[in-house]
Amino acid sequence: MLIREVILENFMSYEYARMPFKPGVNVVCGPNGSGKSSMLHGISVALGQSYTERSRKLSDLIRWGKDQARVTLALDNSPRSGRRPVPRIKKDYIFLTRMLRRDGKYWFELENRAATRKEVERLLSKLGVDPDNMLIIMHQNMVGQFTVLSPQEKLRMVEAAVGLESYRKNVAKAQRKLSRIMSQEESVDQLLESAVQTLNYWREQYDRYQQKKQLRIKRNLLERELAWAEVSKREDKVNELRNQVQAQQIEALQIQTEAKTTQEQLSSQEAKLSKTKAEFRSILQEQLVLEYEQAKHEVTTQMASQALNETALWSEIQQKGKIEYANRVARLEAAFQAVTNPLDVKALLTELKETYEISESIQAEQLDSRSRDLKASIENSDMQLERLHIQVSDAKQENERLFNEMETMNTSISDLKANLVLLQYRSEVAAKALQDLNRQLNASLAGLNSEVKKAEESGLRVITTKTPLELLDEIRVTDGHLAALADVSEDIERMYESYSTLYLELKEKAQLVSENRQKALSEVKTRVAAWKTIIQTLFKQVNLRYKKILSQAQAIGEVKLANEHDIEDAGLEIFVGFKGGTPVHLDSYTQSGGERSIATISFLLALQQHVRSPFRAVDEYDIHMDPKNREIIANLLVASVKGLDAQYLAITPSQVTYVGKDVHLITVQNVEGTSFVKEVI
Repeated sequence: MLIREVILENFMSYEYARMPFKPGVNVVCGPNGSGKSSMLHGISVALGQSYTERSRKLSDLIRWGKDQARVTLALDNSPRSGRRPVPRIKKDYIFLTRMLRRDGKYWFELENRAATRKEVERLLSKLGVDPDNMLIIMHQNMVGQFTVLSPQEKLRMVEAAVGLESYRKNVAKAQRKLSRIMSQEESVDQLLESAVQTLNYWREQYDRYQQKKQLRIKRNLLERELAWAEVSKREDKVNELRNQVQAQQIEALQIQTEAKTTQEQLSSQEAKLSKTKAEFRSILQEQLVLEYEQAKHEVTTQMASQALNETALWSEIQQKGKIEYANRVARLEAAFQAVTNPLDVKALLTELKETYEISESIQAEQLDSRSRDLKASIENSDMQLERLHIQVSDAKQENERLFNEMETMNTSISDLKANLVLLQYRSEVAAKALQDLNRQLNASLAGLNSEVKKAEESGLRVITTKTPLELLDEIRVTDGHLAALADVSEDIERMYESYSTLYLELKEKAQLVSENRQKALSEVKTRVAAWKTIIQTLFKQVNLRYKKILSQAQAIGEVKLANEHDIEDAGLEIFVGFKGGTPVHLDSYTQSGGERSIATISFLLALQQHVRSPFRAVDEYDIHMDPKNREIIANLLVASVKGLDAQYLAITPSQVTYVGKDVHLITVQNVEGTSFVKEVI
């Protein structure tokens, strides 16, 4: 049971009316125009049915001359199996009101509080009422309208009425999910295809980038190799200079050694020359002395002999003595030129002069005495002259030998001095060359250190067999290849990795979407199978009852599920045949009005046991029926609702049909434009 009471205030032909409803069948009867249908209109307006709001302006439903109307439904919220239909409202009655104003403002009130349509829809949903389903509330002319509905619309209406729309919703939800997944799969496939094309492009660019990268690595290696090749070249130069320095040092050392040796030889020769000169002077002095002695003895002998022979000749002798003396002096002076110490010769000359002077002073008186002495002296002088002659000859030979030795030593000393000068010049040249080499070596070492630092910046040392020129040629070739790849951006690797990741993600997503599609397809099939099973079960039961009801009206027919394999195209097909005719489709052209009414109501009654709404209503269902069929349908209506926890409102112009039946009978009359309600117990 849903509605305990309907209260109409200034609604259509009602000024004020209260109509209590009871469980089971509630029959509203009365003549045409009395306001029977207005009662169902009021209930529909209060429930927010779209049909009533589409058919006319709600303000047109306000009683003539009134500014507003009110329709109130007292809904049953008493506990059922220990639980209220709307638990949040702790009352047995829930008052749902619809206010209508002439100015076009309409609103709902729930428990005397303004409510939105959404709140009303949630309330009705909890109560299990769908006022927009004509199988639950069927107004005038809806019997005919039902027959013109497509099989698909009829099936959806049945599903909503019996509470199986969730199966279709589940299927639709699964199909929408499948459709979304398929659309997503298509999008992903398109994206994947686009990603493949893009990735192929970036792969080509990435290959070029890798080539460029390898060329750069090669160029860096070549630059590194070139740097160390330059180091090797400079090291070779340094080693060469070091070898030259070492050779120059050896040569300088050799020159120094040779100069030292020459200097020692020179010193030795000079010492030897000095000794030889001393010896020469000594022997020369001795020779002079001996010659002096010899001359003296010769003069003495001659003078003594002359003195002895002729005294008169003394002057001559003396003169000759002078001449001889002068000659001897001249010889001695010549000898003086060859000796280094002339003092000895001067002494001899002085002594000779003194002797000559002394001899001149000899007096004539002494000649005799001296003659004897001279004879003795002559003999002695001869002996001495012989001895002196030998000694002078020996001295001359020795002096000649020494003179030759001195000449040789002088030549040797000159040669040694010249060689020493040459060695000094060579030593200076070698020192300068060594200085230049050391300067070049230091410069080369500085350049080498600079190149080593520069090379170390490029990396660890590498051994190369190539020359710097060959490496420069390779670098130029590599630069040419790099120039050909100048358009290759540094972002290519990032782009390639990004698109590779995107491709893998899309591929993984495509696989996941494919799996989801399979799951969704399986889910659709499962839910379609569930829907198909439950619908087939329903149709089987409804079909049996439909046939049974038609048989009482002397008709045959069946209810079939068409296109059951396609839920979107599946539909309800109602077949009926009268007076022994073959069952044909129920439509607005084949059957008469009464036949359509009987077939539609028969199907409606066959469905009653499965309808979930606690309230159902049908207006003028028996139009075009003959009295016998009215009676049959009335009995079937009461029988169909009996035992169900449902409330049925049947509106008919004839109350005779329900007399004596277990129904709640309400009569409506219109007196001077105002409808009145009378409850018949």
